[in-house]
Amino acid sequence: MSLTTSVQEQLAQANLSRERFRELITRLLSWGVLVRDEDRTEQLLYDDARRVEGLLSDYFDLAGLLLHHDSNAQFFRLYGPGAVVDGLPEDTLEPVPSLKARVSADFVAAALALRFLYQERLNGGYIDPQGEALVSFEDLAATLQTQIKRPLPAGTTDRMALLAELKRHRLLRYASTFSIADEDAYLAIRPTILGVVSNDALAAALEAEGRIEAESEAAAEPAAGAAQAEGVAS
Repeated sequence: MSLTTSVQEQLAQANLSRERFRELITRLLSWGVLVRDEDRTEQLLYDDARRVEGLLSDYFDLAGLLLHHDSNAQFFRLYGPGAVVDGLPEDTLEPVPSLKARVSADFVAAALALRFLYQERLNGGYIDPQGEALVSFEDLAATLQTQIKRPLPAGTTDRMALLAELKRHRLLRYASTFSIADEDAYLAIRPTILGVVSNDALAAALEAEGRIEAESEAAAEPAAGAAQAEGVAS
């Protein structure tokens, strides 16, 4: 039996079309993550991915990629070869340089600050039932300055663009009406941050006095995949 025939039979058992399976693969390769509560589209993608979770895992495993499913927080994340992720078995494969993308130093610094804040809220028992930690924009700015030793981008436009990039990587959630000038507005740090910034990487960053590497390892695809930063999650 050919691999294609085997896949088609499993898809038929799950009542999922080949086109939908291809869409799931493309989405994970492009974005690196599926979070159910992001929007209606992603909810449907996540639900379909759960139906063929074993098949997706086998498919990516053949390519040396790891598909992790957090059923409690309801998200899938795709990791490249050699990724070191807290709480997951060690990947013995060598990292693949061609699966590395570039994110800005501002993004890496902000991700580190979010990880610090999430751990702080986790230690204090301030995590909501969805596994998220609520923080203000000022919390983020202060943590960047005092712990990571890096300031936020200077302009409001650049700051909102940074938040949008963190949201695109599913590290943050905030309302469409969010404004950094609103002291009562909150950012929700998603539990996905734990799979992007390791404990060791955070500890190293806190000792680095603001020296941040801007290169990151994409979860799967070098241009658009979700970041899993080298020096962030090494």
